[in-house]
Amino acid sequence: MTDPVSAAPSSLRGAVIGYGFIAERGHVPAYAMPGRARFEIVAVADPCAARRNRAAQALPQAHVYESAEELLSRERGRLDFVDVCAPPSEHARLARLALTHGAHVLCEKPLATRAADAQGLARLARASRRVLYPSHNYKHAPVIRAVREALDAGLVGRVRLVTLQTFRTTHARGVDEWRPHWRRDRRFAGGGIAMDHGSHTFYLAFDWFGEYPTAITAKMTTSANARGGAEPGAPRVFDTEDNFACSMTFPSGSATAHLSWTAGVRKVIYTLHGDLGAIRVEDDDVEVVVRDAATAALRGNGGAVAERRQIASNWKDASHVGWFRSLFDDFADAIARSDFVSRDTEASARCVELISAAYASALDGCRERPLGGAGQSGAAGER
Repeated sequence: MTDPVSAAPSSLRGAVIGYGFIAERGHVPAYAMPGRARFEIVAVADPCAARRNRAAQALPQAHVYESAEELLSRERGRLDFVDVCAPPSEHARLARLALTHGAHVLCEKPLATRAADAQGLARLARASRRVLYPSHNYKHAPVIRAVREALDAGLVGRVRLVTLQTFRTTHARGVDEWRPHWRRDRRFAGGGIAMDHGSHTFYLAFDWFGEYPTAITAKMTTSANARGGAEPGAPRVFDTEDNFACSMTFPSGSATAHLSWTAGVRKVIYTLHGDLGAIRVEDDDVEVVVRDAATAALRGNGGAVAERRQIASNWKDASHVGWFRSLFDDFADAIARSDFVSRDTEASARCVELISAAYASALDGCRERPLGGAGQSGAAGER
């Protein structure tokens, strides 16, 4: 095992635990792309024999195991990191197991399905002196990077209001060989669209405000006709929500979010409103509107300067290979810096806290829930 203090991001040996869609189509191809760091996947674990066969075909140089326990025992001392790509119900257990075996951990979102587990992982990472890094890949979409550049340039001033809408026509299917509808089964998913897309929604809001929220109120629904699939092992009735809405209070403003698996079109629409203007994102389109102070003084709020651009980000490609490659380079940099619990890791734990509070609010008649430890995240202000 390479000590993180002396590790260089030039070459890292890793294992993938869970060889489903996002591992096969997103993570593994991204590791093979050129970037700042070189990655080599030397081991894979998956409980499904058919998926192990696919992993062996795609990665003939890798050792393939049935369980994470066997992989970590047999590969001890050969791994720099473990990439956790299993369903959310297993994230905390597998990340904890990898950390205790001396590996750095990259974990798909959400970091855990319970806030206490996410916080415990962060404590363990610090104690183990190993990096725990979340897969916040939406921050690496080119259009979202353009939003960050506009905020850093001060074009719209202090952000006061954010709206985030994620529309999907159905839940993302898993692989055919193992429970294609696992996202609609709480045993594996831990929740529905809020658990699946809530992390993306919340960590973007944290970053744009540069702080964490102090309270949330939420509502969720499950379609009356949300019947399970006919595949072996599929739930007869889906027991996770497919529509979710919430309102968050931040120290300097507010945010609303609407997430749906029953929309008529696949699309993301984000808006950010600041003291000096606004930013609108609709898939690959980004518009920055900056109020002309001199004109606005004469015409009320009628004077504005707008810039519209299209920035190819491939939102409709669910594998997001290019986004993952950028994220993996940042993960390698965190290892080189010994940044065991980064701002992204803290944000990931806050996402789990927020998702849990949102579910509690929705089950309690949408009553507002306070959030602990609110305050500055440093996500924007320290750049």
